[in-house]
Amino acid sequence: MAKLTFTGGIHPYDGKDLSKDKPIKAILPKGELVYPLSQHIGAPAVPVVAKGDHVLTGQKIAEAGGFVSAPIYATVSGTVKAIEPRRVVTGDMVTCIVVDNDGLYEEVTYGPCRPLEELTKEEIVGMIREAGVVGMGGAGFPTHVKLSPKEPDKIEYVIANCAECEPYLTSDYRRMLEEPEKLVEGMKVILRLFDHAKGILAVEDNKPDCISLLKKLVMDEPDIQVKELQTKYPQGAERQLIYASTGRAIHSGMLPADAGCIVDNVDTIVAIYQAVREGKPLMHRIVTVTGDAVADPRNFIVRIGTNYHELIEEAGGFKTQPEKIVSGGPMMGFALFGLDVPTTKTSSALLCMTEDEVARYAPSACINCGRCVEVCPGRVLPSKLADFAEHGEEEKFLAYNGMECCECGCCSFVCPAKRPLTQVIKSMRKMQLAKKKK
Repeated sequence: MAKLTFTGGIHPYDGKDLSKDKPIKAILPKGELVYPLSQHIGAPAVPVVAKGDHVLTGQKIAEAGGFVSAPIYATVSGTVKAIEPRRVVTGDMVTCIVVDNDGLYEEVTYGPCRPLEELTKEEIVGMIREAGVVGMGGAGFPTHVKLSPKEPDKIEYVIANCAECEPYLTSDYRRMLEEPEKLVEGMKVILRLFDHAKGILAVEDNKPDCISLLKKLVMDEPDIQVKELQTKYPQGAERQLIYASTGRAIHSGMLPADAGCIVDNVDTIVAIYQAVREGKPLMHRIVTVTGDAVADPRNFIVRIGTNYHELIEEAGGFKTQPEKIVSGGPMMGFALFGLDVPTTKTSSALLCMTEDEVARYAPSACINCGRCVEVCPGRVLPSKLADFAEHGEEEKFLAYNGMECCECGCCSFVCPAKRPLTQVIKSMRKMQLAKKKK
């Protein structure tokens, strides 16, 4: 039987061997913790503490600023040092709550959790909202909003994005190996919200150990199945994942719910489990610290707000001074100019490379080879769209379906002329989305 996949895509060096075989290590932060009020799509959270207040681990320090928003919780005990703008991974200055860690890690007492069978759908969604759960695959969309579609009866599939197609990242892989029960139980929580839905654990076939483990766990679960996907980037992109898993296609004007699907990544589903079955808010996430410049690449379970400098220290520091540091993976991450930034709910990886291969090559003229078209999972014409974007031809950009680009980076990766196709198209898409929002 052919492996499930989509049209297009690439096979870059995956770099996963650096960290995939090392167990997750828990670390305790040493310095101050910084909590940006914008760690999600939507309205920033609103502080409910003031400078000088003493806080405990698990205490709410900022409440949701609207329906599309999420609260934030302290991940250490200590004193609120300031509420002020701080630099984040994107380079922006964002208002943050700064907590001086007292090193005691005193924690609030969590209330008893009722059995899942006794909870109403509204109570489950409310617990997820109150826990501050957002999409932890990178987008940061508040999960309670995603789990509240207009027509819940039309949801037929809940897909766990277990693909982890981005090179170098192994945090989801380790989570599936070490805590697969939490993933399966989290899926059961989500399925309680949708009467007609089946669960799909969609895993790339380069993770046979995870596939075997998950299949054993769901053997007696008629509503959950494991699907093996072909290993290919960007297999984990939302549209490509839905098509590979269900055969259903969506475009930029649709939501997954319009195709009867809900998609959440591994860490998000585990956070849902912890919110509903353990009564705990979102305070931790797994971060892959890797790259050929890192002495001991591995995955850490990190308290949100921890400084990136501390992650590098825990990984043994740099064995070679890196030329390039990226927050996230090499295909869709953000290049960093410094490490004095905090981890957030959406921090998936810290990638440190000894050489900046991209900066070595100067772009040249398009040679019309068509490689970008062959690999584009969005089935658009990247070279044309980049031309339109560079010349500010907005109408042509839209006419050639520029909004269907998923910004995966495949076109830039294969371009022999080394044109920054994805980056140029992304800038134009950003402009169009801002105009639409306005």
